[in-house]
Amino acid sequence: MSVPAEVQEEKDQVKLLEPSRPPMSRTVSNTLNPGCRSEILLQAKKNTVLKSHGRPPWYDEDGKAIHDAFVIGIAGGSASGKTHVARCIVQALGSIPTVVILSQDSFYKKHGPEDLKLAFQNRYDFDHPDAIDMPLFAACLADLKAGRQSNIPIYSFKDHNRLDETKYLYGAAIIIVEGILALHDPDLRDLYDLKIFVQCDSDLMLARRIRRDVTERGRSVDGILEQYLRYVKPAYDNFVQPTSRYANIIVPGSDNTVAIELIATHVRRKIEDRSRYLRQHLARIGPMDLDLKEPVNRCFPNLTVLRQTPQLLGIFTILRDRNARRADFIFFTDRLSTFLSEKAMEFLPYKPKRVTTPVGSTYVGKQLAVDHVCGVSILRSGGPLERGLRRVIQDISIGSLLIQSEDSTGEPLLLHLMLPTCIRQRHLAARSFVFLLDAQIGTGAAAFMAIRVLLDHGVPQENIIFVTFIVAAAGGVRVLRRAYPGVRIVCGALDPVLRESWALWDTVALGQDQGDSEKRDVGTGTPTAKTREEAESEGRKVWVVEPGIGHIGECL
Repeated sequence: MSVPAEVQEEKDQVKLLEPSRPPMSRTVSNTLNPGCRSEILLQAKKNTVLKSHGRPPWYDEDGKAIHDAFVIGIAGGSASGKTHVARCIVQALGSIPTVVILSQDSFYKKHGPEDLKLAFQNRYDFDHPDAIDMPLFAACLADLKAGRQSNIPIYSFKDHNRLDETKYLYGAAIIIVEGILALHDPDLRDLYDLKIFVQCDSDLMLARRIRRDVTERGRSVDGILEQYLRYVKPAYDNFVQPTSRYANIIVPGSDNTVAIELIATHVRRKIEDRSRYLRQHLARIGPMDLDLKEPVNRCFPNLTVLRQTPQLLGIFTILRDRNARRADFIFFTDRLSTFLSEKAMEFLPYKPKRVTTPVGSTYVGKQLAVDHVCGVSILRSGGPLERGLRRVIQDISIGSLLIQSEDSTGEPLLLHLMLPTCIRQRHLAARSFVFLLDAQIGTGAAAFMAIRVLLDHGVPQENIIFVTFIVAAAGGVRVLRRAYPGVRIVCGALDPVLRESWALWDTVALGQDQGDSEKRDVGTGTPTAKTREEAESEGRKVWVVEPGIGHIGECL
């Protein structure tokens, strides 16, 4: 049984392909080595996510998106080389943020019984524009372009129908859309920043189809020619080739190295023009006009600091002591995280509930009035707060975000995310409450990105509760409250100083201590840079909260 070649590809699901490196690595490679990239591209299917650099900030200090993802539309006849051109563009880009290659074949319409019968008889025209759900295609692409999450349909070419499940996609900085009808629909064309048409000789396209279908699919030459004459050639003449007039660039279907280099140069320039230096802006805002002896909520209603009782001050004394035993540090971190989670629970909505006590009396109390509640931890420093949250809310679902600083600029990069189901589905996210966990808010850059990710998924600001050990009064929290006034922040202490420093100057070679092995391995050992000048030339700028508690994720 034969079906159009554009349909028969093995593209049943989107594959996540990442360079082989530990997911928790502290260093982020800016480029994939050529061998690794070639292997990834050879394994890639039509719908592909390629991650080589991470997504940089795409918003300003007010939390507003300042640019969309860069979208490239590639159209052309069947077997003209569209997928090859898309992959070559990715190769030529080199060090790039996250790229999504999206195929139109995911958006074939859901078929009824009559269409299914025709499809299994090889009598359904999959090359006609009516076979594609163009409104859904445009809606999903618009979400991805705007930086929002999208759920892409999965089409089963074995069953000739769309499946009930979808594939979750988020975080694209560059989107490449390829398909024979990629330039046909005006709503799709309006979303493209660059439109490409792959022009190839008809004889060459037919020869490629015959070789491919005979070699890879075991078809007969007679069947291939019948299919080509019945559906493929008429569709190309009537619908595909006329869309070439909308293209910004016509790329030859072979010997197109020069054209691809020109396209890659243009895309790189556009991405560089969109670069932001968010962290430096946040670090220079100056201290909040707060008297730390006065109630903080008078100046910042959405910032809640735990009451500074002697017990809490005793806990912070142990956590701030660089000579504290590691076992003590872990124990009191768990205690503090539990206190913070219990305080954060006060900001969830409750409703009255009437119960009967064991002695037969009636008691009117409260119960949670939420559809979904979950946690999201910013790796790795958010991990210590997870234990306290699990103690307070039984069986809570906790996801994670991996946000790390870019080596040369210090800007936060979104490298990985694994979110609970209630956030991945936008209709559920609108009714979900999320505890966002991180050890501290310094410049606020990671907090900004994490909150922006939740907003992109449809979580309301008022449903986000940021739980943290320490907030720097001189840091990004001042801008954070202006950008996201609905987000509540619950912290254990408000530290007054945010000091500018250099990563290598503050970094030490661990494991060289001669003292008690039970003590925390923080702030001891030998600096990796011999002089400050050496650190400034080799390192990147960082901002340190003082008095602070150090890099808590590395202490546990």
